[in-house]
Amino acid sequence: MPINIPNHLPAKEILEKENVFLMGKNRALHQDIRPLKIGILNLMPLKIETETQLLRMLSNTPLQVEVELIQLSSHVSKHTTERHLKIFYKTFSDIKNQRLDGLIITGAPVEHLKFEDVDYWKELKEIMQWSEKNVTSTLYICWAAQAGLYFHYRINKFPVGKKVFGVFEHQIKNKQSPLMRGFDDTFVVPHSRHTEIREKDVKKIKSLQILSLSKEAGVHIVATKDGSKIFVTGHSEYDSHTLAKEYERDLKKGLKIDMPKHYFPNDNPKKLPIVNWRSHAFLLYSNWLNYYVYQTTPYNWVVTKAKK
Repeated sequence: MPINIPNHLPAKEILEKENVFLMGKNRALHQDIRPLKIGILNLMPLKIETETQLLRMLSNTPLQVEVELIQLSSHVSKHTTERHLKIFYKTFSDIKNQRLDGLIITGAPVEHLKFEDVDYWKELKEIMQWSEKNVTSTLYICWAAQAGLYFHYRINKFPVGKKVFGVFEHQIKNKQSPLMRGFDDTFVVPHSRHTEIREKDVKKIKSLQILSLSKEAGVHIVATKDGSKIFVTGHSEYDSHTLAKEYERDLKKGLKIDMPKHYFPNDNPKKLPIVNWRSHAFLLYSNWLNYYVYQTTPYNWVVTKAKK
């Protein structure tokens, strides 16, 4: 089945060129099925780029997916036009009286701040609290994974000596988890962060389990045993050029930044990176949609009023 997105969303043209099966709202209304309703709370500055990456991931499933793009009302985006946000995004107040089958909360470039010092922390806390009763499964990415673990379980983040930056090998720690079904014993994932969560802190929480780890990048996927919350510290959704753009951006700013590890062939930034993480990225998102959203959500879930 296709992914159902607004007709004029910029990602639509990009994904169609990749032969991703998309469907406009008019056509979707004529299909006699209930699509999965997935919200994307986009905290990233380059929202159009992030939209495209996540929609690409959500498209690789036989399930029909209807996407709701969400922005924060307590933060003004400086890198995405007001027109784009007005046309394609809703605020939390627009959707808080309904339910979602799934919710994705993206990362954000605010790692240097304490959670309480982030200008939209109060609103984000409200959304995370709301998701407990009104979302079947929430997928937290990168900084959002750290924020979610801190909010729900008081697990703190810690600065790392050098930025975790590159494409790193990971090992599965729980092969019985449906989220890891079909994964190879080792797989690679891009990371880009200045902070980490520590394995020993996660292990103190009985309701959490670590699904994958990296010797270089640390804790990767943490999940509740019921799958209602998935915390992913990496960026499986990244495009081939995303880390290169971040590297070039920081160099131009004069920041001290090491070359991303295991990324450029022969560590030569003039060579195009080889994408070796995409198959596992698609598998991660399709497993999440299938096992923790589709097979868990009651059919009439989203038509009932949200709980307070």
